[in-house]
Amino acid sequence: MVHVAWLGKKSPFCGNVTYGLNTTEALKNRGHGVSFIHFDTPAAGQFGLAESPERQPDTSADSSHEGRHDPWASEAGNHERADADPAVDGSAADVALPYLVKSQVYTIPSPGAQRELRESLERLQPDLVHASLTLSPLDFRLPELCQQLGLPLVATFHPAFDAGLRNLAAGTQQLTYQLYARSLARFDRVIVFSALQADVLERLGVAAERLAVIPNGVDPQLWCPAEQKPSEALPELRLRFAGQRVFLYMGRLSTEKNVEALLRAWRLVRPAGCVLVIVGDGPLRGALQGGREEADVIWWGYEPRQHVRVALQQIAEVFLLPSLVEGLSLALLEAMASGTACVATDAGADGEVLEGGAGIVMRTQGVTTQLRTLLPVLRDQPVLTAELGQRARRRVLERYGLASNIDAVERLYAEVLAGKDVALSRSPGSDNRRQRPRTGWLNP
Repeated sequence: MVHVAWLGKKSPFCGNVTYGLNTTEALKNRGHGVSFIHFDTPAAGQFGLAESPERQPDTSADSSHEGRHDPWASEAGNHERADADPAVDGSAADVALPYLVKSQVYTIPSPGAQRELRESLERLQPDLVHASLTLSPLDFRLPELCQQLGLPLVATFHPAFDAGLRNLAAGTQQLTYQLYARSLARFDRVIVFSALQADVLERLGVAAERLAVIPNGVDPQLWCPAEQKPSEALPELRLRFAGQRVFLYMGRLSTEKNVEALLRAWRLVRPAGCVLVIVGDGPLRGALQGGREEADVIWWGYEPRQHVRVALQQIAEVFLLPSLVEGLSLALLEAMASGTACVATDAGADGEVLEGGAGIVMRTQGVTTQLRTLLPVLRDQPVLTAELGQRARRRVLERYGLASNIDAVERLYAEVLAGKDVALSRSPGSDNRRQRPRTGWLNP
């Protein structure tokens, strides 16, 4: 068994948090040791700035659900200690690094964080370090630090992208990739979620042999159709939405998610008998909501409880994801596993996930126009949405199960540890190149 020092996030809630908690819990269930290192305790004597309270996973119910029409609002509690995601209390160690600023997008560590990380690794003596990169200045120091300590270093690189660079958000994310490429070239392995993402990094100078394509994965026993295993929250949701067909968006309310385009289309079409439920929070919530009350648009807010999120996916007939840029959306995979018909843009790897009839793929340009056409069709064709939901679940079972994801991670760890004596600083432009490892479903 391997002892992994996992450097990642526990808050504020985002896809990186879910990825880290799910992966480390699965590794522990298979007998591996996991020491979870994350930014938590603000630097002593300084003011640690975290994401605003309504987006923090560990806030009280009153602050995190203010203004939200949620029948479970009084039950919401601490995200990390509640049922929202797998617990991490059984880890070999839990190390908190001090920070100055922490948000869903980036983290700024305190000046002493690197020293504390080094001392923690020296004390823990793991077999390898796996960094689920948090977009922090500390990310760039990891290769040198791990080389000095003689520790193999694996990264998972999460930033969203659009290989076509078709919009401003995609151009901004491209800058992030350019900024990270030189550093990523010095990691032993870099996990990415799709071949498209790997190609972007390879064009920026990261050697193919350092890239491993391991798609995100979800547990199809947890995220499943209501007919198979209904969530305990489902009966109350059915009462609330009785006589209505639910169209669902679940994710961050920020520019790159392009929720504005979805709302424009919805308000133009106003599909009769349907309700749009928007689950999530973010900096654009106030501007998107605009202070208006709409009977067919429900602003659910941030939802920390996993069983409620499962129920929302189970009751939804259609899941909508209009993003301008993406990595590989876990919310999309959860919807697919739940048997929900999915409509998403081809940003990042989302189009690859739905291609071949597993869902409806839109272009990132002109989303409002495309949805104005699609929404009436989805409203009028329940047989179509049911068929799309079945195809979506089959796709997850074939390619995106969490167990297969963890199998691939274990194989990658074994490969890295077998080559532990290879110099970390080996030139990425050397002639000693081999085909990029495809350790996910692309190479079973």
